[in-house]
Amino acid sequence: MCNQEIFNTDERPKDECGIFGLYKHPEAAKITYFGLYALQHRGQESAGISVNRGINDKIFSHKGMGLVPDIFDMKDLERIEGGSAIGHVRYSTTGDSVITNAQPFVANHRHRSYAVAHNGNLVNAHTLKEELEERGSIFQTTMDSEVFLHLFIKSLIKGDIETAILNTVSKIEGAYSMILLTCKGEIIGMKDPNGFRPLALGKLNGHYVLASETCAFDLVQAEFIRELEPGEIVIINEDGIRSIQHPKAAAHRSLCIFEYIYFARPDSTIAGKNVYQMRKAHGKRLAQEAPVEADLVMPFPDSGNYAAIGYAKESGIPFEMGMIRNHYVGRSFIQPTQSMRDFTVRVKLNPVREIIKGKEIIIIEDSIIRGTTAKTRVKALRELGAKKVHMRVSCPPHKFPCYYGIDFSSKGELIASQKPLAELTEYLGLDSLHYLSVEGMLEASGVENPELNFCKACFDGDYPVPFDPNFTKQCMG
Repeated sequence: MCNQEIFNTDERPKDECGIFGLYKHPEAAKITYFGLYALQHRGQESAGISVNRGINDKIFSHKGMGLVPDIFDMKDLERIEGGSAIGHVRYSTTGDSVITNAQPFVANHRHRSYAVAHNGNLVNAHTLKEELEERGSIFQTTMDSEVFLHLFIKSLIKGDIETAILNTVSKIEGAYSMILLTCKGEIIGMKDPNGFRPLALGKLNGHYVLASETCAFDLVQAEFIRELEPGEIVIINEDGIRSIQHPKAAAHRSLCIFEYIYFARPDSTIAGKNVYQMRKAHGKRLAQEAPVEADLVMPFPDSGNYAAIGYAKESGIPFEMGMIRNHYVGRSFIQPTQSMRDFTVRVKLNPVREIIKGKEIIIIEDSIIRGTTAKTRVKALRELGAKKVHMRVSCPPHKFPCYYGIDFSSKGELIASQKPLAELTEYLGLDSLHYLSVEGMLEASGVENPELNFCKACFDGDYPVPFDPNFTKQCMG
């Protein structure tokens, strides 16, 4: 029988977070709901929406654990409807996966409310938190995002919004794209000086919109204006939109290249490059670097789909969907009996046996992190009768931890840092294995001076922002 561990996806890198904001719209909460729906791929642990209705300068929120459509219904959205709204879908990069840590995070101070939605990871949050606690601050969560609000409110006491923002961002370090909602309904978008995480600006019927990815604009029918530049801060209020710059400039842009490889939706455009097209280009380059004779090229849906299209087209080897995904599986369903204990995984993917049996196969993966899923997938294909199994990976080997918002935070979690290529090939049970080279990945991106535009620290260990090597995402707890 086929080994059903093939369908285990627990080892996949977790999609950071997604943020959305809309200024002064009569249906702000409902539109933010759909914006979050489009960004669901960036976080599936929790979701929330905060709105300012102009009533006593208060911010109202609704948050919950799980997926967006499971958390909100029409009554919830009507209850919190207001003039300005921000929303968040979360995967925990700092802090536990509990309702307390669901965002947007709201703070109340002197009868005024402020809310923040954050995508990224602050590498000095633990140090800042210790300093704030020594001065009497009390924290409600284990999130680095709360550190930002504590610093902001302390700075706000001494000055105006713009001064408080500039003072705050001058203290925090690491990766962040944030949207702040103020007690007056202002929306403020912020991007760190390196520009690790995407954040785009759009317009919906005259109302400004901010979102992690352009796919959210497509769903709500907003017009894309532009991406925020690294270190840019946009303040949106009744006077329109004003842009200011972070007081500390970075040496160069460090957009996370893993956004293109894995995180972002293929229909999004980031920094002027369409994600779908770049994944195809990576697959094409992979076919040039590592050709091999085979009967078919196949991905495991949805991992590697678009790189597989590029590989098949360049190599001339037929593209086939050897595995079929059930797109109607929710997060929860009736649990099977013990005698059907593998049902929960079989329901997600099922093989087309006639395509696989007796064939020489090239599997295209977008990444190999811990190796457990890849190993069981190869074993399952052998049991289904595959004659040969080759694997091609559309990015370089992950050898270094990420401290900027991806969930592999220790070197020991990364199998490519533990095993040389020949040993890893044998461990996974493959006939051959090849990763896309760093040079090939950068050249295929089509970006001018790619060495100066991307963070690729997880591949080469060159970290753009210094960090405490003893710090892990648990240090905030």
